[in-house]
Parts: sequence; C-alpha cells; structure tokens
Amino acid sequence: MTETVALRPTDGSRGFEATRRRLTPRQAEVVVQLVEATEAAVEEAGYSGLTVRMVARRAGVAPATAYNYFSSKDHLLAEVLWRRMQALAPVDSSAGRSMHERLSDAVRAMVLSTTESPALVDACTVALLSPNPDVKHLRDRIGAQIHRRLAAALGPGVDPLVVRVLETSYSGALLAAGMGHMSSLDIPEFLAGAARLMAGGPAVGARS
Repeated sequence: MTETVALRPTDGSRGFEATRRRLTPRQAEVVVQLVEATEAAVEEAGYSGLTVRMVARRAGVAPATAYNYFSSKDHLLAEVLWRRMQALAPVDSSAGRSMHERLSDAVRAMVLSTTESPALVDACTVALLSPNPDVKHLRDRIGAQIHRRLAAALGPGVDPLVVRVLETSYSGALLAAGMGHMSSLDIPEFLAGAARLMAGGPAVGARS
C-alpha cells in the first residue's frame, strides 16, 4: 500500500520528496510503530515535551530511522490524525434519517477519533498549525476528508457554501475545545444546530 509519509532524501539535501514512495512491509511496520509510539508519548509529555527522539526510543528504532520517515514531531502528530480519519467508517447517509442525526453522528465520529485523549487533541491542534510542508500536505488531506464527510452527512443538493461554513465551524470548535472554551462532546450538536440555522430551521439543540 502507498503510505502517506514523505521520506527524507538520502543524499543529504534539506528538501523532502514531493511524491510518496511505496513502502516495503517492514518499512510500513516501522511507520506504524512510530505512530503508535507518538500516541503513547504525547500522553506522558504533552506537545511541548514531545520529541522525535523520544518517539523513536519508545518505538525501539534509532532517531535517524524516525527522521527518515518524519521530518518533525508536528509531522508525526499530523500523521496520527490522518490515520485516525482514514480509519473511520463511512458516513451513514441513509435517506430515512434526519439531517440533524446524520450530521451529529458524522461529527461525533470525527471528534471521538481524537478526543478520548485531551493531550492528543491539544497536540494535534498545535501541530496542524505548523508551516512544515509535510504537515501542510497532510492538513490538506485531512481537510478534504472532513469536507467529504460533512457533505455526505448533509446530503445531495446542499449549497457548497454551507459545507464550507461548517468546515470552518468544525475547525473553530476543535480549537475552542483544545483551549478549554467548550467541551469537545458538545461539538456534534453545535455543528448540527449551525446547519439547521443556515437552513432556516430551529436553533441549536432542537431535533426534528
């Protein structure tokens, strides 16, 4: 399978390969070990204390090996979030369910993919703001996945602007939760209520 990581060139250059390589089974296993080690390490050290060397040590590989796959701790954290997004089940867009139910469930699945760990939410939120090109690559992919899932939950024929506004609202709500200004558990209802308001329906919390 084709991995999402961008590999460091072996010629000593500072740039990173723009296209991704097909990894061997052993290389893919190392990447999984590093991702899992990142999830565990961030629980102990938080974002500020996390380092690639720490992750490498926990994964049982040399720091140079870790840097061969990931350019920074932000890159590692973005990969963690991207893999969690990829692992989500398809959005249930059954016509018999209300838009409120579909959207709430879709957002809840995305939120719960990270929010069982407040430390991971905080770390991923900071990491995704990084200007690192490798992070940007994954941030774009994560954003596209969020867009597709929200659009599927809203159903066909929805104004694309509504989807864009909800994307922005979702990102803002995650940031607010990471800063402690709202509970991450309230995000699904918040977004479902926002969608209903844009459609001219009842306010947040109302159900059809």
